[in-house]
Amino acid sequence: MTFTDEQLEAAVAALSDPERFRGAESRITALAPQLQHILGQALAEGGFFEGAHESQVKAAVETADAQERATRIRTMLAEETRIGMLIGVAVGWELREELDKKETD
Repeated sequence: MTFTDEQLEAAVAALSDPERFRGAESRITALAPQLQHILGQALAEGGFFEGAHESQVKAAVETADAQERATRIRTMLAEETRIGMLIGVAVGWELREELDKKETD
């Protein structure tokens, strides 16, 4: 199944409706532990928490200047959040594909 850029943009815009998001959130709450496991597995397999991550943690911890340390930590958290979101979207997309396959079978 392919989508145009306009269709994807409209779908993402529709997700900004707080009520719609609450509905999706309530539907997946029971699956949260399993989804968290999949996310952790994907991060580990992708090498996201190996050398680079550890070196960023070490650099942040060893920074003497409190302002610079806070900036490093904020940057690291933002990067990890973005990676987690990208993987989460990919997992959600594949979950939808799997559910669509089951419906057509």
